Amino acid sequence: MSRKQVLLLGITLVAVIGAGAIVWTVFLRPISVQVSITERDVPVQVFGLGTVEARVTSKVGFKVSGVLRKLQADVGDRAPQGAVLASLVSNEQSARVARANAAIEQAEANLQRAKANLEKAQANYANAKSINERRQKLLAGNTTSIEAAETAQAAHDTTLAEVNLASSDVQVARAVIDDAKAQRQLETATLDLHTLTSPYDAMVITRQKELGSALAAGESVFTLIDPQSVWVLAYIDESKSGEIQVGDPTEIVLRSLPGRRFHGRVARIEIESDRVNEERRVQIAFDRLPDDFHLGEQAEVFITTVRLDRAVLVPEAAVSDISQGRGTVWVVNNRRLDQQEVEIGHRLLDGRVEIVKGIPDGAAVAAKLQGGFWAGRSATIAEGKRP
Repeated sequence: MSRKQVLLLGITLVAVIGAGAIVWTVFLRPISVQVSITERDVPVQVFGLGTVEARVTSKVGFKVSGVLRKLQADVGDRAPQGAVLASLVSNEQSARVARANAAIEQAEANLQRAKANLEKAQANYANAKSINERRQKLLAGNTTSIEAAETAQAAHDTTLAEVNLASSDVQVARAVIDDAKAQRQLETATLDLHTLTSPYDAMVITRQKELGSALAAGESVFTLIDPQSVWVLAYIDESKSGEIQVGDPTEIVLRSLPGRRFHGRVARIEIESDRVNEERRVQIAFDRLPDDFHLGEQAEVFITTVRLDRAVLVPEAAVSDISQGRGTVWVVNNRRLDQQEVEIGHRLLDGRVEIVKGIPDGAAVAAKLQGGFWAGRSATIAEGKRP
């Protein structure tokens, strides 16, 4: 055999060995497959965007017109219920209250005089009654004249009328006192309206007027909110909102504090959805309101609708032919690859889906698709990825 033939034979042998190695590596060698593990206590969450809002918002002002004399609150201040926020110039109204007090004093003096007149009239009546009784007895015994008896009777009747008149004067004086007190109450209530107080435990978010401003009745001076009513108004895609219920735990991430998560609860699911964006409006209440919050700030919400005790989760990219809650996955079963139709459950925010049914006993689901997958090929589970 010539040298050239030996060289050609050697090259052919190397090619055959190389081709065999390639065939072994690509087609015959068991492929290492990353598989999904069974996880426990998995939260299924729904994501939404929203803004921080206050359910209780009030624009407050004076019920009467006047000039703003004093301001005792500013933006950001906390105002307990009943705390004074501002006051109007009240000299004129204070004078009306003083006049009402004087009217009461005068009416009470008139009552005392009416009572004195009543006592005098009652004394005169008692005297006239006594005299009349004696005259009538003497007339019956023919020891006095008819004229004297008639005079005594007339005096009796006159003093009785005076008693009745004095009694009426007392009643009138008492009515005048009641009227004067009612007038004072009215003037005092009007004076109180010159002072603006907080209707509840509030926080001032805007101040519309400054000292010296002339205000019309009902004109707004402050805008208040109830800090306890601050929540996140979140918008959730209708296709993902079906399982949300009032009371579901929620994590809130404020745009100004991206590194912190605040806990809350679903407080309300509004009846009317956003027709244009096809989103459901959900109100999220804070478990503990941040000390420094800002209305209108953007917030991300993660609503936990259910927790899975045990779940096999695979990336959605590893599932093919997804339709109506079903799909096809690759499984490692008895050390060989195979395709299996499965039932899909919940979808997680990280892009994984829950495999509910269809996995054979002892089989593991491939978590990542890779080249070289075909039914029947030998397969091993990658280290650290066993179920």
